[in-house]
Amino acid sequence: MAIMTINLATSPAIPWGVPLMALALWAMWQYLKGKGWPRSTSEARRQYLRANPVSRPTYIWSFIAGALGVVALAGYWIVMTQLVKMPGNVLPDASEYPMFTMALFMVMGSLVSPFAEEASFRGYCQSMLEKQFRSPVAVVISSIFFALAHLNQGFLWPKQLVYFLAGVAFGTIAYLTRSILPGIPVHMLGDITFFTLVWRFDPTRRVVWEGGADTWFWLHAAQAAVFTVLAVLAYCRLAEVARLSFSQGAAYATGGTAAAKVQLSQTTFLRS
Repeated sequence: MAIMTINLATSPAIPWGVPLMALALWAMWQYLKGKGWPRSTSEARRQYLRANPVSRPTYIWSFIAGALGVVALAGYWIVMTQLVKMPGNVLPDASEYPMFTMALFMVMGSLVSPFAEEASFRGYCQSMLEKQFRSPVAVVISSIFFALAHLNQGFLWPKQLVYFLAGVAFGTIAYLTRSILPGIPVHMLGDITFFTLVWRFDPTRRVVWEGGADTWFWLHAAQAAVFTVLAVLAYCRLAEVARLSFSQGAAYATGGTAAAKVQLSQTTFLRS
């Protein structure tokens, strides 16, 4: 954020901050994956990051479940802003700057937050918590931390509630898949959705207690309810797919080990 602010204040026509942010993100990711000094902590860093590869069906169902959850969360956010009077998430006025520069910064921002937040909250934080608590409890605690990290948008319980639910959605994906990788594209989708379709309209929404509930309010309430049910069903399917993937992986590993032992015994017999 600081790099973008300096870039826009000094030379908005040249988006030099974008490659700088990309380089910083790459360096952070490499270090968290176990690269660099000190080597004594490399393995611990890699394990806590939990950037484990997953199967294609697991990726697909993670995205389906997460996308349905994002739509539900957007509905909750809009309904909350019309039930509780509070300032909206006002975005910077992009009309003052070149469209190309702002587009690049939006794309870069949709990468920085998902990678950094998934690594910190669903990777390091949740991995450590799962060593001390049952996994559902670890997801809840990491989601509380995730919500508190967004207090810069104001100490407003409706917003904190939606951020907490978003943390639960992302944390559940990490828990079911044992990896933060499937949650990153879902997080990116969430950021882009809220930046372009939700937050920009916050200042114009009116509280239902002052002007009454219009048709759009009830549509968004139905959106939140229906897509919550769909998301829960998709998460259940994700749990089945991930469990099957782990079972197949374990069977393959066991079979590979057994085959290796047979081959070794056969080689020893021939040599004798």
